[in-house]
Amino acid sequence: MTSVEEPARTNGRIRDAARTQAEILDVATQEFARAGYDGARVDEIAARTRTTKRMIYYYFGGKEQLFTAVLERAYGVIREAEQQLDVEHLDPVAAIRRLAELTFDHHEQHPDFIRLVSIENIHGAEHIAASEKLGKIGSPALDVIRRILESGQKSGLFTADVDAVDLHAMISSYCFFRVSNRHTFGALFGRDLVDPARREYYRALLGDMVIAYLTAPRAED
Repeated sequence: MTSVEEPARTNGRIRDAARTQAEILDVATQEFARAGYDGARVDEIAARTRTTKRMIYYYFGGKEQLFTAVLERAYGVIREAEQQLDVEHLDPVAAIRRLAELTFDHHEQHPDFIRLVSIENIHGAEHIAASEKLGKIGSPALDVIRRILESGQKSGLFTADVDAVDLHAMISSYCFFRVSNRHTFGALFGRDLVDPARREYYRALLGDMVIAYLTAPRAED
């Protein structure tokens, strides 16, 4: 970690630290998503902000720590949305559909998040593994899914023997693929998975597939 003393304040201007860091993270998110971890340059990030490379190192310590902070914030956004999800008043089928829609909407609205996750997977999730914050952040969605599954299974609506993690993976994989593979899928099959004209179709399709799996008749052992 690079040690950098706080730069002297110039022209008597005192920058708001939180605002400055947020601006740096905004630009860093775009740069890492565009160029990847290896291709991104702190010089470029500094040039696109109202601060200096020295200030970036002061706040974040270096490129690796900056990328980790970008990931922490990106995951924090979806975790916050999950925490605000209110499905307790819904029946299990409607509740799981609403959860799937939340993931669908978030991934579509945050393509940089998809790129960042793809980049982090290329690097073996080493930054996530080293982050205490991400290690503790968990996923509120898993707790919600567990409660929905328990309710659906007790009522007899859900017949699938699946746990929250696997169901979360099922929902996330559909939403992730639709954004991450948009261009290659379109080039190969001539269909844009994020075409606004087909958005509601794909959104409903996700819920329909998940519910069909959870409620499908199954032979008794």
